[in-house]
Amino acid sequence: MSEARVAALDEVTPGQPKLVEAHGVRVVLSRAGDQVYACGDVCTHRGGPLSEGKLSGTRLTCPWHGWMFDVRTGQCAFPARGTAIASYTVRVDGNDVFVDVP
Repeated sequence: MSEARVAALDEVTPGQPKLVEAHGVRVVLSRAGDQVYACGDVCTHRGGPLSEGKLSGTRLTCPWHGWMFDVRTGQCAFPARGTAIASYTVRVDGNDVFVDVP
């Protein structure tokens, strides 16, 4: 894994997904409470842009067909048979947000 600074903490608005890039990988940052999470931007169903979806708590919904993913783990929350999206480790240092990507 390779860590990259991707945003300032104050740029990650609670309840609003933020698209960033880390070493060429499209990553969605999500802030729920005091925690920041990072996952892949591509829905495993039909490739929809998750960064354009709706964030409700820790669930990110794909704007194309409504598949939902838990931003903490990348696991598909709906439908039950869905496959997970990539999930990345986040580190916040002061006002800087870092993400580890492969």
